[in-house]
Amino acid sequence: MPLSHIEHMLVLVDDLDKTRDWYRDVLGMEEGPHPDFGFPVYWMYLGGVDVVHIGQSARTASPEQRQYLGCLAQASDAGTGALDHVAFRATGLVKMIDHLKAKNIKFTQRRANGQALYQLFFLDPNGLKIELNFSAEEAVGIVPELMASDLMKTT
Repeated sequence: MPLSHIEHMLVLVDDLDKTRDWYRDVLGMEEGPHPDFGFPVYWMYLGGVDVVHIGQSARTASPEQRQYLGCLAQASDAGTGALDHVAFRATGLVKMIDHLKAKNIKFTQRRANGQALYQLFFLDPNGLKIELNFSAEEAVGIVPELMASDLMKTT
């Protein structure tokens, strides 16, 4: 019974529209169809596949939504557990750097030792860390703010 891939992630937020707009305007996702759950949601798509689902946080969700999602916690609780980040493979590193700067989104640039990836990290409007992984070939001539090898020298 091996796993094959991540199906989607569900982000529970206080402001559905702001979050939808951010995933559309910053990451280029498209809003798409979803089942009628009887409560508001957005499904965001990449290449015809729904990858990010957006729903109301426990603070603002209806009792029906909390029951459907298994979030039976009190409305003051903030979700079901910790999620540090979500990673996407991407292309167009230089264009994305320019795009993030134009949107005034603070980001960091990283590179792991021996890894064929160049990474950008930033936060969505709800504090969820987004990781974009680009092929190292796209980063020729770009110096990251943080190299894993630099961290090893300080320990």
